[in-house]
Amino acid sequence: MARITGTWLSGNPAEPGDEETPGYPGELYGLPREGAGSLAPTWRRVVALFIDWFIAVGIAAVIARSLAASSMTLLVWFVIGIAAVTLFGFTPGQYFMKLRVVRVDAPVAVGFVRALARQVLLVFVVPALFTDADGRGMHDQATGTALVNAR
Repeated sequence: MARITGTWLSGNPAEPGDEETPGYPGELYGLPREGAGSLAPTWRRVVALFIDWFIAVGIAAVIARSLAASSMTLLVWFVIGIAAVTLFGFTPGQYFMKLRVVRVDAPVAVGFVRALARQVLLVFVVPALFTDADGRGMHDQATGTALVNAR
């Protein structure tokens, strides 16, 4: 029996098959079920994040001349994320995993402000752990973006 009051963790109260419940992830945003433009699976998002982090570790080690440069690593990762998503729509890790960051409200580039807000939220890690029914993290929900398959 469902709780009448619910909680912030309750999620969407709609039943499967209702008009409000999407048939597949991304349907509410007009994204395809599979192939290019469909929402990326979580495992590919995580692998892309690890690739970006290892690139940042390498660059930070060169800059700081030691592997114990954790603050420098975070700063490099932060800058790479903002610059790459603003300029290209993907980070190096997302490129290798064939992913792309797109806006779900319009077919235009993500832009600096959304890339900055998305990266700021990702620094806190927690927003990425809480996802909606489509699998989009809170950082994507807050910025009106989605990580989709590029090819």
